[in-house]
Amino acid sequence: MTEPTYRTELTPLAFLERAADVFADKTAISYGNRSLTNAEMAVTVTRFAHALNASGVREGDRVAVLLPNVPEMLLAHFAVPLLRAVLVPINTRLSPEEIRYICDHSGAKVLIADTELLAPLSGIVDELETVAEIVAVDDLGTGSPVPSTPWGSFLERGSDEPLPWTVDDEERTISINYTSGTTGRPKGVMYTHRGAYLNALAEIIHSRHTPESVYLWTLPMFHCNGWCTTWAVTGIGGRHVCLRRVDAAEIWRLIDTEGVTHLNGAPTVLLMLATADEAHRLDRPLFITTAAAPPNPKILAALEELGAEIVHVYGLTETYGPHTVCEYQPWVAGAPPAERARFLARQGVAYIHADPIRVVDEQMNDVPRDGVTMGEVVMRGNNVMKGYYANPEATAEAFRGGWFHSGDLAVWHPDGYIELRDRAKDIIISGGENISTIEVEQAIGSHPAVLECSVVAVPDDKWGERPKAFVILKDGAVASQDDIIEHVRGLLAHFKAPDTVEFVDDLPRTSTGKIQKFVLREREWAGHVSRIHGAG
Repeated sequence: MTEPTYRTELTPLAFLERAADVFADKTAISYGNRSLTNAEMAVTVTRFAHALNASGVREGDRVAVLLPNVPEMLLAHFAVPLLRAVLVPINTRLSPEEIRYICDHSGAKVLIADTELLAPLSGIVDELETVAEIVAVDDLGTGSPVPSTPWGSFLERGSDEPLPWTVDDEERTISINYTSGTTGRPKGVMYTHRGAYLNALAEIIHSRHTPESVYLWTLPMFHCNGWCTTWAVTGIGGRHVCLRRVDAAEIWRLIDTEGVTHLNGAPTVLLMLATADEAHRLDRPLFITTAAAPPNPKILAALEELGAEIVHVYGLTETYGPHTVCEYQPWVAGAPPAERARFLARQGVAYIHADPIRVVDEQMNDVPRDGVTMGEVVMRGNNVMKGYYANPEATAEAFRGGWFHSGDLAVWHPDGYIELRDRAKDIIISGGENISTIEVEQAIGSHPAVLECSVVAVPDDKWGERPKAFVILKDGAVASQDDIIEHVRGLLAHFKAPDTVEFVDDLPRTSTGKIQKFVLREREWAGHVSRIHGAG
């Protein structure tokens, strides 16, 4: 006789089921003159899922989405897993070749894309190996530049017949999020229904959401599924305010007219808000959760003076976005400004649903909690990825010793808070986007005039940091800075290309000939505050 079970498999689909029941007539999504209640959102998601099924998508199939923060992107976060298929969000800033690679590597059967973003893909759509259909979301009314199915026609294939808001296995993959990569090709990070559910709950707690939350989408939904806030806001019964493009004036307008209470974003977004002509004192709390780099003390002070409350978090794509939070302590509010800024620059302690964070040496022993000794940040718990899609070797390497290895170097303070000191793989964080120096170096190195190069992060007032290239040309070869930059832009997304190229005769090296990037970085950051080294 089979014993009855009272356990329910965890899935963020349950959040929409509940919202449609408890908050049926409450507005779920606002976007310009468009809006959906929670009940309407559930019906549209159901029709969306049936339309995918009618288009040949089956359980376990991958559905790629290339969309800005419009309602269709949010709906996809529920509709694709409702069919027990797998969502593949694609960075809207990637080059056509990078988008082609992700579609092919994931084996996406359908690509749902914005017509503006489809235009640059006209040269590669015929090369897509697995995509059987492109569905065009014509948000701007420009018409599709490639053969595709209009969004309205696609939805007409669906029906309103209810589907269960459940899964048979909470470890089923819900999404594959591609990293920026450190070896020239991005890796597909697999999230599970269980991980997404628990991380969404943690976002509700740490970003302090309530049923009255009005969340503005300044953070790309393609980035770690919007740190799982796509599911979290619906889970708590809040309202999503979609935003196609990040624009300071429009953000301030929406804060005022929509009653925005929460937004997430990189330090670049904070800088835009603090320095905008429209900036003004708020008449209600605005919670801003930020990651990618410690908040600049001046920007932090300026936003707090306007009435914003800042939550500083840290994580990776492999940890569903944020994994740690710089939890406020009672003494922080009354501390001198310099001491307070130093504390708030820490990456902090593990999220409530994750295992405690660790900083370890090469033998996986904890380093002393002295705020000085550096080690690697390792993580495990409910918000660590399932693994890399179709890449068991990289997965095994990432989880050696039973913990996920971040590749980030940090110190561990006596109070248990961690603070980053370096990024072991030299990732550049520019405006919240990760840029692999190795990937950029490979692109530069493919220029026929280049002998050798090195790329490091340099300070930038707008983006926090940007790539700079140090290039050694071949004997007799001639190339200009513009030649190198345009060459890289032809191979990679434009934001990955260096802003500056310095031609040099040699590069600093170790005794074994390895380029010493830290020497280049320290020279460039002299006199600036670095997210890695502090004051230069």
